Amino acid sequence: MSRRVLLVGATGLVGGRALEHLLASPRVVARVSGVTVLARRTTGRSDTRLEERVVDFEAPLEGLEGHTDVLCALGTTMKQAGSKDAFRRVDHDIPLRVAEAARRAGARSFALVSSVGADARSSSFYLRTKGELEEALRVLGFPALHLLRPGVLLGERAAPRFGERLGAAAMKVGASLLVGGLRRYRAIEGDVVARALVATALLEGNAREGGARVLEHDALVDLAGAV
Repeated sequence: MSRRVLLVGATGLVGGRALEHLLASPRVVARVSGVTVLARRTTGRSDTRLEERVVDFEAPLEGLEGHTDVLCALGTTMKQAGSKDAFRRVDHDIPLRVAEAARRAGARSFALVSSVGADARSSSFYLRTKGELEEALRVLGFPALHLLRPGVLLGERAAPRFGERLGAAAMKVGASLLVGGLRRYRAIEGDVVARALVATALLEGNAREGGARVLEHDALVDLAGAV
């Protein structure tokens, strides 16, 4: 079955790489008939299979019919957001509004780039916000829900995050110490996460019908090989 993908967060590290793979990977092109990007600004990309919609995420999201799969890589940092309320709007409220609108329009699969350690009961505001979004998505009734939980993301960003660069360097050095159940905390290339995100739209029947599929470090690496 041909798929049509709705992508949110295409101007970020993971979303930008995901868009590249959606438009250029032979395996993806063979299965995905078109890609629609929802964003607050244009990506600057041009492709016959690409439709870009510059939208106000505060306004009603309409005209999403025909999309089978939603890929969400939207996210920010507390420093960039400037406040907890602003952070929650980007990392919780907007993805949830997109998910609700897409589900009403008939989308059957939703894939979210969340975070390792996401937990609605966490004492960390960041991880609690991620966990609360995951819980809200679970009740929307998507036949397939994919929750990607990477560790620290490696890769060049349009707006470098100094703290993340330090953290990534430390994670690279200490990766060999993260074994067993700690492997899920290993740093991971943003491109690997992007390929895993895109691969969720290639799964036969969107595996795990009726349930959430949680993907952490090793599962992300494995799934990325499909793109």
